[in-house]
This record gives sequence, structure tokens and C-alpha cells, in this order.
Amino acid sequence: MKPKKVIVGLSGGVDSSVAAWLLMEQGYEVEGLFMRNWHDTTGLIQSECHWEDDVMFAEMVARKLGIPFHFVDLSEDYRKRVVDYMFSEYEKGRTPNPDILCNREIKFDSFVTEVRKLGGDYLATGHYCRKEEVLINGRAVFRLLAGIDENKDQSYFLCQLSQEQLKDVLFPVGNMTKAEVRETAARLKLPTAHRKDSQGICFIGKVHLPEFLQQKIAPRKGIIVEIPRDAILQEWHTGLPGDDAGDDELRKAVTPYMYKPEMGKAIGEHNGAHYFTIGQRKGINIGGYREPLFVIGIDAVRNILYVGEGQSHPGLYRKGLFIRKDEVHWVRPDLAMAEGESRDYMVRIRYRQGLQKARLYLRKDGMYIVFNKLQRGITPGQFAAWYDGDEVVGSGVIRA
Repeated sequence: MKPKKVIVGLSGGVDSSVAAWLLMEQGYEVEGLFMRNWHDTTGLIQSECHWEDDVMFAEMVARKLGIPFHFVDLSEDYRKRVVDYMFSEYEKGRTPNPDILCNREIKFDSFVTEVRKLGGDYLATGHYCRKEEVLINGRAVFRLLAGIDENKDQSYFLCQLSQEQLKDVLFPVGNMTKAEVRETAARLKLPTAHRKDSQGICFIGKVHLPEFLQQKIAPRKGIIVEIPRDAILQEWHTGLPGDDAGDDELRKAVTPYMYKPEMGKAIGEHNGAHYFTIGQRKGINIGGYREPLFVIGIDAVRNILYVGEGQSHPGLYRKGLFIRKDEVHWVRPDLAMAEGESRDYMVRIRYRQGLQKARLYLRKDGMYIVFNKLQRGITPGQFAAWYDGDEVVGSGVIRA
């Protein structure tokens, strides 16, 4: 019987290199496919390796393993489906997550089309996560699980994938630690064994964000307003709203602070509020304070940046968040909540953040997530993902 063909997304990094070798060991017919997704170098930090280096390493790995190597340019799809969305969100004063979008729109969509063209039965990537197939009411259901290496788990980045996208994907290194992957690559003398992990925006690299965004969003002078701690009078709830909590109570629990210039004092200028994100410290460039200043609010319409002094400033912390109903995504549709239902899950609002206890309330207008403890830097535009144990159950874009 002919072995199944797997197309590995060779990125030029150590993880996908070892993934390809593992699949060969498991008896699959393996080929490598590199995708180029970005051409423009505007805003890139030049010390970072660019795609030319990545493709060279990917081809070297394919040659070392003795597998066919292919190349595809998906930059037009990436620009339309990821980068244009990024610019649009930043312009509105929100902070998008391009890595999650790239996975949903490119790696596990456009890229899969190329995998099929090459006759691939499966797509494999070097993500540190796991997939498990279970039967529920006689139907196959795919569980997306965290990787066993807690420090490298990338399940959060895949929180927008669908059952259809998970069906024919393999994650060979999800049961390994990063150290084991490095050791395996060194033992096999793979060219990527000691290569640094990529950083920055998916397929673009490490960027100087204001310069990168200036391609589409022009600089605009505005004021920086410092908000004193005692100007924030919102009640901090110590407990969770009940299962039968009304919409008003839930809105109160998740509504962010609404700042006005008269609540504080103007202390300087910026070149565009849309270049900043909640919780940001760098780039404010105002001294003379005992503790650092942090961004606590962004008014993109009036181009005002609100800041507060110190890590413990109450403006950095919130009790909950809101996701619009049309943007609530269930990785496990069979576990979807019904309108009016509430359920406890562990929730993550950014990569590498520890899972946080929270209660989810699905209402007519959307999902309200209220945490047991105050959360630092809840950021509109980012994704909240909820877990049951080590399984990603669902996710959605934070809108408030």
C-alpha cells in the first residue's frame, strides 16, 4: 500500500526541519514546501534574517533529508487577508494579532490549496501543539491540544482554526520539548540545529512598528494625557456575576474605563495614537517620573493617548472583556454554548500568559468573559482563547 503523502511547511527553522524527519521515520512520503509571504522591507529591523535566508535554510534541510523541495509565493493573499486587516485595526486604535490571522487565513487555508496541488494528503507544521481525534455520536471530532512543552506551547496561535482545517493537519513536534527538538536536529546534523527562532510578525519579521505602519497610516501629532490613579472610580468586583446575571450587570463588569482629557493633564505629544497599544511602555518618551509611564487608553478618533504612572496603575487592569456574537468561534462546535448559558473555562488573552480562571456568558449580543482576578492589559483587537484542561475549545476577537 502506497504511503500517505505529507507536505511539510518548511520555514527554515529547526521545528519544521525536525517535523519533516519525524514523519519520514513514521513511514510517510514527505515533501517540503516553503512559502514566501512578504516582499516589502519597510520598517524591518535589518539585523533580522529575511526570507532569503529562510528559504536557503529550508532548501538545505530538504537536501539533507533527501526530500523534494517546492516554493510558493502567497504574498498577495497575505497582503489582502492579513496585512490590510492589520492596518485597518491599528487605524481604529486596536491591536490585531497577525500570527493568529496568518494561521487561519494563510497557513491552514491558502497554503493547503498548494498542498493539494502537490498531491498531499496532509499538511504538517512545526507548531508546538497536538491534535487528537475522538468519536462523538459516531462522528470524528478533532481536539486541538496544548504542546507538552509549556514554555513553547503554540496552541493559542491556532485558536481560530476550524474542524475542517484540523482534519488533515499533523503536528509532529507537539509531543516534544524544544530542548529535545534541538538535540534531535544536532544529532541529525541538520543545518537549522542551532539557528535562532524567528521573532516579530508572522512572515514579516521584527519590525519598528510606527515606521511599518506609516506605509498606510500617516503620522498625526496629538496630545499625551496623564491620568492620575484617583481619577478612576470604577467599582472593582470581588466575585463573579451569577449565572442569571442581567446584561447591565455584565456590561458593567467588562466595560473599559472611559477617559476624558479633563480627567488628567497634558504632558507631551505623540505622532499618532494608533501606533500604540494598551500596556505599552516604550515610545512614550517622557521622563521626570518616579515610575515608568504606561499606555492605559487610546482615543483614535480624537488622537489622544492616555497614560498612567507605574505598574500598579488601576487603568492597566480590568475585570472582563466582550466579544461580538458574530466573532465567537468554536474550535469544538459540539461544545458551543447556547444563548443565555454561562460556563467556567480557563482563558488566555495573549501568548505566553498563564491560563486564567473566568466565567463565560453567552448573550444575544455576544460573549462576556469575566475573570476571577483583575487582568492586566486587556487589549481590543487581540484574541481571547478559552481552554478546557489542555484543549482549546474556542476563541474570539476582544472588542471591549
